[in-house]
Formats: sequence, C-alpha cells, structure tokens
Amino acid sequence: MTPNPAIPPELLTPAEMAEADRLAGNGPALMDAAGRAVAVAIRRRFRPCRVLVLAGPGNNGGDGYVAARLLERAGWDVGVAALAPPRGDAALAAAAWRGPMRPFAAAEVARAGLLVDALFGAGLSRPLDGPAAELLAAAQAPIVAVDVPSGVCGATGAVRGFAARAALTVGFFRAKPGHLLRPGRDLCGELVLADIGLPADVLRSIRPRCFANGPALWRLPRPDAASHKHSRGHVTIISGTEMAGAALLAARAARRIGAGLVTLACADGSSALLHRLAEPGALVIQAAGMQDLLGALLDDPKRQVILLGPGLPPDATTRGAVVGLLAAGRRLVLDAGALTACEGQSEALRGAAILTPHEGEFARLFGAPGADRLTAAREAARSTGAVVLLKGSDSVIAAPDGRAAINHNAPPTLATGGSGDVLAGLAASLLAQGMEPFEAACAAAWLQGEAARLHGPGLLAEDLPEAAMRAAISLGE
Repeated sequence: MTPNPAIPPELLTPAEMAEADRLAGNGPALMDAAGRAVAVAIRRRFRPCRVLVLAGPGNNGGDGYVAARLLERAGWDVGVAALAPPRGDAALAAAAWRGPMRPFAAAEVARAGLLVDALFGAGLSRPLDGPAAELLAAAQAPIVAVDVPSGVCGATGAVRGFAARAALTVGFFRAKPGHLLRPGRDLCGELVLADIGLPADVLRSIRPRCFANGPALWRLPRPDAASHKHSRGHVTIISGTEMAGAALLAARAARRIGAGLVTLACADGSSALLHRLAEPGALVIQAAGMQDLLGALLDDPKRQVILLGPGLPPDATTRGAVVGLLAAGRRLVLDAGALTACEGQSEALRGAAILTPHEGEFARLFGAPGADRLTAAREAARSTGAVVLLKGSDSVIAAPDGRAAINHNAPPTLATGGSGDVLAGLAASLLAQGMEPFEAACAAAWLQGEAARLHGPGLLAEDLPEAAMRAAISLGE
C-alpha cells in the first residue's frame, strides 16, 4: 500500500467498526453508501470492462450487490457470482440487483476484466479456503477489495488461509490496523477511505486506542525567544569503542532535531578523540572504563535523558549500565546492544522511557511477536512500563496504558545500516525537549520515514539527520 497521508488518525478494529455501525443505525443506508463508494472508486480508476462481483453472504457481499447495480446503471458489463445466499441487509441489496447471476466458477473469473472481492470483510474469523480461495488464487484481472482483501485480518493484517493481492481496496469511515500492518498493507494495493455517512461523534463512544501515526498525534517542540541551549534539552549518548560511529549518528540526529546540548560519553580515549573531531558541536567526556564513566554520569544530576545501546556490545557490562542508570532514576532510551544485553531478562528494562527493538531484538527479550505485532508490542509495553517502538516497515509504537500507533510512511530505502541509531537519537532528543515518551517515539518514527521520502534513492544513514530536520521544518510551514 502506498502511504496515504489522508488517513484519519483513529484506527478501528473490526469489532469497533461494527459498534460504529450499530451506533449509527440504518444498516441498509450505510450499505447503499458503501456500495456507491466502491462503484465511484472503480469508475475513477478503471475503464469500462467486464466486471465480476464475487459476493459473500454477509454485509460485504451486500456492498458488492449495490456496487454491481450502480456500475451496470452506468453502462458497465457486470455480473454477480454468489458464494452463498445473502442474509440480513445483504438480502435486501441482492433483491434490488436485476442483472445476471453467474456461476461461482473459475471460468467466469477467467472471462472478467475486473474482479470485485466482496466475499468477506475485515472480521473474517476463520481461514479463507475452498472455492473462495481457489477463485481468488486463479484471478488474472485486477482485483478491487471491499473493506479488506478477503482473508486479511482487519485487526492484525495477518493472512488467514489465503488472500489475493488487490489493486485497490475501498474502506469505510476509518482505516483498520490490518490496512497498515503487513502483510495486509501489502495486499491492499491503493487504499481509499470513503465517507459513508457515519457521524464522527461515534468515536467518542468507541474511544479507539490505536492510531495511524502522523502529526495529528503530536506536536514538535519549537524554541521561542526565551529559549537557550540548556532549556532545549540535554541528551547524553554512551558510546561504544568498536562501533563508535553509531553514537555519532545518534548524536547528529539528536542535535539536528533540536536538542540544545548533546554529550558523547566515552569509556576510552580513542573514541573520545574521534567524537571531538567528527562532531565538534557536541560535548565529549571520557573515563577509564564503563564503571568510571557511569560514576561520572550519575554524579551529574543534569544528565537525565541518556541513550544507551548504539554501538555497545551486548555484554554484562552494558547490562550493568542499564540496571545502574535505571536504578538511579534516569530516563533511558534503550536500543541495540543495550537490549540484546538483557536477552531473556526483560524485567531488567522495567522503568525505561523508550525501547526501540527491531524484530530480532524484540524476540530475544519478549519472544517472537508472531502475526499480531500490535498485541505483542502492547504487552511488552505493559510489562516493562516503557514505550516500545517495534521497528519495521510497519513500526508499532505502544504505550504502557494501551495506546498504540502504526507508522506507515517508511519507504524501503530505510533498510540501511545505521538508520536505527538515527531513530534512537531522534527519540532521545525529543524526549529531552519535553515530549512525553509515546509522542516522542511516534514523532521520531514519522520524521525518519518522511526524511527518507524527502531524500529519495541512494539514502545513507548519514543523510537522515539533515533530512529529518527538513521534515520537521515542513511541519511548521
């Protein structure tokens, strides 16, 4: 799915969407509006051709019957193939269809120039198999999915049984997590959200807890005339000795996104010299080993926000630094080596501000997230009391109180070494500038995705801090 900035922030699970329908009432009117939205979307994107609507027995199928009727009225060659007899409001929509009913057979699919997948919506609770899966698997024509591609779980994006890739998916009112979480996101093709007359005030009753990440969820800190370097936040980054460049990437990102002061804390002289030469605007402190370095940091009460992990070895010394800094009440952003150092001991992370694991690091701490990344991230956040940013092309940001956001603007060019170090630096900087951990993590993930988009092909991690700055500036224009 192409990132869609027009997606409203609230994401509704299938159960929440059903509740929105119930609160709004007048099911036949909503079905008519949904089918109309499907027909309009098709007419805007495809030339008239032979259309076959695959209709299921429920409301999804009812939307398909309405779309078929309106396309035929517009002069398109349309037929409907029903998997099973319609029920409920779908039976009313089917009764208004006067066009041809075609066999639910592969031969009909082969003759179609366009397929409308109106078999099952986002609430499908069993694997898609049998004739429905066989027909979709045999399709050669473009597919337009109603609500979600059949077989995709609207709550998780996971595939149940089988799901075919759609060229276009028409959703209604609000997107669902499954529209943004992979593999569902990849199978949706272009996502269009249609207004079908549901009043926005139903959201006050539903109180959704999952959101599409974007600037509607947070506001970046902005300096004013009274600001000075101390008021704009101080980030301390503990550097490793073997991969000191990781700390440099994080420091550059932290400075570019607004931290007034950034300190690179080194446990050896060579790293300290490198940092002084490579990042002259940062403060550099050094000590003879990690224990002395931690002592110096703990003796300075101004060092409240500390980034620990980029370039650090996943060993007992790093784990001891995590435990000691948490015990002292410091606000920690933990990444990379700091996370792996606590493998199998996630309780050691309790009290951190933000954790930024990729899927492998997450698995080592909490177990494999499996098909439901959203629930896995929420449980990890609840158990640690930290905001968890589970990285990926569909990064999930989860707070201990159950809020969650899905980041959907990350292009494939972000799959490059060092990008995670930059992300951790952005998050630490925003945290030091006064943003709450959930908002800081969300903003960091979005800014990095937008930075990659602005830069385009050939992206290196070194390009991200400046591009993230441009992304932040664009929000104020």
